[in-house]
Amino acid sequence: MNTNPQGVIAAVLVASDTRSTGKNRDLTGPAAREALAEIGIGVVEISVIADDIGSISEQLSAWTDRPDIALILTAGGTGLTPRDVTPEATKMVIEKDAPGIAEMLRAESLRITPHAALSRGVAGVRNKTLIINLPGSPKAVAESIGFLAPILSHALETVTGRAVECATRSH
Repeated sequence: MNTNPQGVIAAVLVASDTRSTGKNRDLTGPAAREALAEIGIGVVEISVIADDIGSISEQLSAWTDRPDIALILTAGGTGLTPRDVTPEATKMVIEKDAPGIAEMLRAESLRITPHAALSRGVAGVRNKTLIINLPGSPKAVAESIGFLAPILSHALETVTGRAVECATRSH
């Protein structure tokens, strides 16, 4: 299913102390690339960095300043451990909150695992770029992208200013 006829480009930021040091191999970034490709969205960059609020917010800011990136998915750092700071870093960067996206992801994920209730992921917009926090496992990332597929095209059209009026769009 191609939900992205406009050729939107995405970036994926994996926040993981163990993967950033090479202790564990990152499988989440490639899983995100594959799931996004299935809905017609190309990934221009995947970065794996430590669970550090400054590094995460800095990378998000840099990517949202690029006119070619309209979507950033983060993976990891959304739980309850002291090092899970991706939502805080995201909140530092976004200009407009999109709570319904995070709520939808949690609701859909709860159908699969009760642990979804522990996710603190957020979503929002900065510089015509939609940022969405996802869990850190490859399986959860692929599932989350599947949950996003029905709304992603219209969300990206809206964020980038290419949307038709919402009230006239057929559902």
